[in-house]
Amino acid sequence: MSKICQITGKKAMVGNNVSHSKRRTKRKFNVNLFTKKFYWVEEDCWISLTISAAGLRTINKKGLNAAIKDAAEKGYLGA
Repeated sequence: MSKICQITGKKAMVGNNVSHSKRRTKRKFNVNLFTKKFYWVEEDCWISLTISAAGLRTINKKGLNAAIKDAAEKGYLGA
């Protein structure tokens, strides 16, 4: 399972840990991902999505059908 949100397309970023003496070492900023099941009324089925917290807010704002349609147009769903 890749660490990419299926709604927003967010993925891990790379940055630096900066110590007090300003030494820099590489680190990853991971996305707040979780797997959640949704009931898709238009298709009359349950779907399981790997989404971020921002993706969940997008679904709450737009609705599941509109969010999936936008994600499919942008190529985030992979289906």
